[in-house]
Amino acid sequence: MAKSHVESQVKQPIYHDPWAQREAWRKHPIFSKTSNLKTLFPGLGIATVAFAAYCTYEHFFLTNKKSH
Repeated sequence: MAKSHVESQVKQPIYHDPWAQREAWRKHPIFSKTSNLKTLFPGLGIATVAFAAYCTYEHFFLTNKKSH
């Protein structure tokens, strides 16, 4: 069954960008801003937790009783 002229025109996109394939890498998740922020300082989260644990340990267990 052949389609009418109007039906064939409606299903085609109105605007076709010839550069869409070449610009698709910009929308890839690797290049998102949140991904760049996470990889900017890779060990910052672990280091922050370790530093906070050390400060807590030092405050409660390594107090000097003879200080002023």
